[in-house]
Amino acid sequence: MGLAHLMVFRLPGRLVRLAKIARTLVAYDAFEAFGLADLTPTGGRIATALRRRDLPERPGQRLALALTELGPGFVKLGQVLSTRADLVGEAVAADLTDLQDRLAPFPFERARETVERELGRKLDELFSAFDETAVAAASIAQVHFATTTDGREVAVKILRPGVETAFARDVDLLAWIARLIERFVPKVRRLKPTAVVETLAQTVRFEMDLRLEAAAAEELAANFTDDPEFRVPAVDWTRTARRVLTTERVAGIPIDERDALIAAGHDPQEIVAKAARAFFRQVFRDGFFHADMHPGNMFVAEDGTLLAVDFGIMGRIDRPTRIVLADMLAGFLNQDYRKVAEVHFRAGFVPATQDVGAFAQAARAIAQPILGLPLEKISLARLLAQLFEVTEQFQMETQPQLLLLQKSMLVCEGVGRALDPGINMWALARPLIEEWMLANRGPMARLTHGSEALLERLEELPALVTNLDRAAAQVAGGGVRLHPDTLRAFGTDRQPARWPWIAAGAAGAAFLWLLFR
Repeated sequence: MGLAHLMVFRLPGRLVRLAKIARTLVAYDAFEAFGLADLTPTGGRIATALRRRDLPERPGQRLALALTELGPGFVKLGQVLSTRADLVGEAVAADLTDLQDRLAPFPFERARETVERELGRKLDELFSAFDETAVAAASIAQVHFATTTDGREVAVKILRPGVETAFARDVDLLAWIARLIERFVPKVRRLKPTAVVETLAQTVRFEMDLRLEAAAAEELAANFTDDPEFRVPAVDWTRTARRVLTTERVAGIPIDERDALIAAGHDPQEIVAKAARAFFRQVFRDGFFHADMHPGNMFVAEDGTLLAVDFGIMGRIDRPTRIVLADMLAGFLNQDYRKVAEVHFRAGFVPATQDVGAFAQAARAIAQPILGLPLEKISLARLLAQLFEVTEQFQMETQPQLLLLQKSMLVCEGVGRALDPGINMWALARPLIEEWMLANRGPMARLTHGSEALLERLEELPALVTNLDRAAAQVAGGGVRLHPDTLRAFGTDRQPARWPWIAAGAAGAAFLWLLFR
C-alpha cells in the first residue's frame, strides 16, 4: 500500500479523533489558554451547549482538565507545554505543571511477563518477594515493590505493554494536527506547534528506554557521592533492561507535607535550604539536573536527607551556558539591565540586528516589578518566564535547556513556599552562588581558563607545524594550482622562489591568531 493510500485510509479516523479533541477543548473552554477564545464565542449556541458547568476560572486549569480527559499522550503534551512559558504564558505554564500523569495499573501477570522476558529469568529466581499491587501507575510505566533473592528491598519500574505503539499513534496524530494548525490557523503559528510535538516525541522516546533512566540516576548519584544532604537510590543493573528498572527502595515523607515533617522533628526552613543547595549544585556545579522535582519525586528521610526518585526527565547545561546564566542573573540582581542585554547578545541568544538598548529597556520593565517585591516573594523562575515572553519581539532563539531549568525552578519555588512562605530559597543559596561566581568569573578564574585555552592551542601546535611543512612542500613543488590572477597579485610569475616563505608566513599568522584569539 502506497503512502498516499495509507494517508487516505487514516484520514477518517483522524477526523473523528480531531472532532473529539475539539469537542473536549470546547467543553472545558480551553481555547482561551492559547489566546483563541474568539474561536468559541461565548454566545455561540453550540459552544454554550457543550460547555461544562462549574469550570475553574483560570484557562490553564481548564486546559489541564481537558488534556487529562483526552488521555496519556495529551497529558504528556501538557507537561511539555508547562516548560514553554514563552509560548503559552507564565500563568498557563504554571497550571500545567500540576498535571497528574496517573492511570489505572495494568495486571500483575503482564508485569511478570515483561520482567521475565526482559531479564531472561523467572520472577522467583530474581526476587524472593514481589508485590502484585502497583504502588504507582502512570501512562508510561508502573512501580512495584519487591525483595531481591539476596534480601535487598527494591522498587521495580516496568513499562506498560504496548506503550510504544500507543504513544507513536498519539504523536503521529498530534504531528498531523500541528501541521494543519500551522497551515490554516496563522494566529497559532507563534506557538510553533510542530516544534512542540517534536519536543514531546523526543521526551517520550527517552522515557521509553529505562536503561537511560538508570544511567541518569547513576550519574546524578555520582555527583553527590560525598554530599550527606542529597541522595539517589542505587541502581541494580543486573535486574535492569530496556523495559525494566530496578533501584534501591527508599522511604521518607513527601517534601511538601509540612505538618508531617514537623511532627517527625524536621525544620521546614532547613529542608528548603537543603533543597536550594542541592538544586544549585546540580545546575551550576554539575550542569546536570533533575528536571521533574515535583513533590511526588522528592522525599525527606528520617535523618533529614533529601531523597530523589524518577529520573526520566533530566536537564543538561554546558559550562558556557552556565556562565551566561550566572552573568544574566547577576545583572538582574544588581539591576544592571545593560549588562543583562549584553550577555544575551554576546551569547548569540538575540540576533546582532536587534537593539541592545531596547532589549535592556524590556529587561528593566520585566524585572523591576518582581525585584521590587519583598524578598520572600521574589521569584527567579517568574523572572525567567517573563523574559522568555519577549522572545518573539526580539527574535530571541528558544533555549530548550533554559526552558527546562525555568520549569524546574518554578516547581522548586512552589515546594519551598509550601514549606515556609516566609523565606526565599534562592536567598538561602546565595552564599553558594557568590562562591561559584567568584570561582568561575573572578580574576583567578579568568586567568586559569585563559591558561587552559592556551594549553589547548599549544597541543594543536604539532599538527599545525606538520600541515605547514606539507603546505610549503606542496607550494615549492608546484603541487598547488592557483588562479593566474592570484599568482600575479603575489608576483609569483616573476619570483616563484618567494612562495614557500609566503606560505610559511600565512600559516604562521594563522597559528598566532589561533593561539591568541
